[in-house]
Amino acid sequence: MKLLRIYLRVLGLLGNVRRVAWILAISNLAIASTQFAEPILFGKVIDSLTSKPGSWAALAPLLAAWVAFGLFNIVASTLIALHSDRLAHRQRYYVLRDYFQHILQLPASYHGDIHSGRLMKIMLQGTDSLWSMWVNFFRDHLASLVMFFILLPLSLFLNWRLGVMLILLTALFAVLTWFVIRKTDALQARVEEHFSELAERASDTLGNVALVHSFVRVDAEVHGLKNVIDKLLAAQIPVLSWWAVISVLTRAATTITILSIISVGAWLNFQGLATVGEIVTFMGFAGMLIDKLQSTLHFVNGVFYDAPRLKEFFDVLDTVPTVRDRPGALDPGRMKGEVEFRGVTFSYDQRMPAVENLSFVARPGETIALVGPTGAGKSTALALLHRTFDPQGGAILVDGTDIRDLRLSALRRNIGVVFQEGLLFNRSIAENLQIGKPDAGVDELRLAAQRAQALDFIEDGRHGFDSRVGERGRLLSGGERQRLAIARAFLKDAPILILDEATSALDARTETRLLAALDEVMKGRTTFVIAHRLATVRRADRILMFDKGHIVESGSFDELIALNGRFAELARAQFLAPERKPDDPGPQAAAGA
Repeated sequence: MKLLRIYLRVLGLLGNVRRVAWILAISNLAIASTQFAEPILFGKVIDSLTSKPGSWAALAPLLAAWVAFGLFNIVASTLIALHSDRLAHRQRYYVLRDYFQHILQLPASYHGDIHSGRLMKIMLQGTDSLWSMWVNFFRDHLASLVMFFILLPLSLFLNWRLGVMLILLTALFAVLTWFVIRKTDALQARVEEHFSELAERASDTLGNVALVHSFVRVDAEVHGLKNVIDKLLAAQIPVLSWWAVISVLTRAATTITILSIISVGAWLNFQGLATVGEIVTFMGFAGMLIDKLQSTLHFVNGVFYDAPRLKEFFDVLDTVPTVRDRPGALDPGRMKGEVEFRGVTFSYDQRMPAVENLSFVARPGETIALVGPTGAGKSTALALLHRTFDPQGGAILVDGTDIRDLRLSALRRNIGVVFQEGLLFNRSIAENLQIGKPDAGVDELRLAAQRAQALDFIEDGRHGFDSRVGERGRLLSGGERQRLAIARAFLKDAPILILDEATSALDARTETRLLAALDEVMKGRTTFVIAHRLATVRRADRILMFDKGHIVESGSFDELIALNGRFAELARAQFLAPERKPDDPGPQAAAGA
């Protein structure tokens, strides 16, 4: 039943081309109905030759009908093969596109749990399996199924004794096939799991070639892949052995069926219960039956092998994004940029909160700096603003509207982000910058690059803005990647700007020049800055000191230094505040006082 459910769902994906699919299906029914004409006419010809030798009057209509049915089958089969191929190819790429769009919409938490190599393997193998099933359905499977429902009753009508024998042989073959499927079902699922592990490991290694080379791990990684291949083969061989058994039984069934038809038919003929023509007709039926049984075996084998791949494919396709648009979500256009966190709580593991009861307001045009030790909740807070996740408690409002009531695309159009890692596509510099503004012209690209201190290295390159940056920007230095990411945010020109350690990959001289440019671009925008180097947040309107998911201090740089609390300790560690005098009470003592 599991295989049948998967197969029916595969056919269900043809819903948007149902008109063409129905035409092909009806054509298959017509072909299946006419294919019985050949053995029946052959039997009639034999009977005509044996009963009325030399009589062309009886023979000519039979031969003419035979030619007509044969031509119809040839033409119809050719058209079905042509159009089923076209339909399957088109539909495969439509489904691949929909799958790709779906996984891009899944949240970062989902992509953190599943390797990209596995998702790619599932996409490519799944759509290949869909294509194969669609083509085979219209070319063979449907016609074979119809033939069984027509051939067996028809054989009973022509000669019930020979018909019963055909039915018994078919039933025996079906039982053997079912037995093999039951034996190998779980084994094939393990095979596909090892296939996924193979794709994941190979992709992971290729994505970290620099690490492999620097730690001399070529032999180790090859050995690791060999171990996965060994496990794959160990799971695959028993499956192949079982299907080899059923293949031998199928070949044996050919001989047994033909011998049975001849032996039983001869005995019936001796008894006057079957003509020579009927025996010839049933031999034709037996040949058709054997051919369709082999086709059915091939079909079942294909569904069996593809089922685990398609199950993985449908599991991903059925994954519901945890972050998605609510019914009636709004698109407010360009927003002013007032941001309010109102009692926001979020936990990754449902046990330890990453942020808890977080409340603050950022007015339009303010610059808010988030500082604190690693794991304090700074990046989580801004990820919630960007709706990478949704809070489990409280609400985040932009211009007074809960961000969950806004369309996700509309919210993110209003937020520009510069991540700690300069994320780039393996495309040209211009294409990477135009992600921020797809219709940006050359002058706009130059201005954004200049403001981000990136124009010099771009123009020094051989192809300028047309230079490719390599996979994940590997042809550029870390600082160059980061400057392109900042230029991209400039082009987006969003009212809310998030800078997550945006200058961490820059040298001191470039950072100083870039901070001046950032001051200009932050004017009139609500800007959130995450920084470990406190020199970059001196001029923030307000600094929020995070610790263990809470805001423990809030104020301007000078106010927090004067408070002489945790921020002041952090500033002294970076030589940005004078050392505390011996008689000056520490933060705990001050709090106790």
